[in-house]
Amino acid sequence: MAVSDPTPDTASTRRLLNVVLVIGVLDALLLLVLLYVAFINRNESAISIIGPIHGFGFLALLGLTAKGSLDGRWGWWFPALVLVTTGPLGSIVGDLLVRRQLRLTSPN
Repeated sequence: MAVSDPTPDTASTRRLLNVVLVIGVLDALLLLVLLYVAFINRNESAISIIGPIHGFGFLALLGLTAKGSLDGRWGWWFPALVLVTTGPLGSIVGDLLVRRQLRLTSPN
């Protein structure tokens, strides 16, 4: 019986990062729309729809980055960065940092 490697492989880490990046970019765009309708357009009904969607994106980013930390793919700094920056910015910056680290440590 072979013992499995407890560290996650690079390909699965990149797949998880791809999901984090897509959600981060979409949530960033949604945040821009939310800021527009909140401060420029002042449309309360749009805010009540877009706000919770952005909140769900934030929670998804926080959950995915926390799962990556629990799996040992990166440190707890990543979900902390997402938490402090309220989502999109932290997830995109964290994604870039993890990908750079993967490039430096990957034998490919």
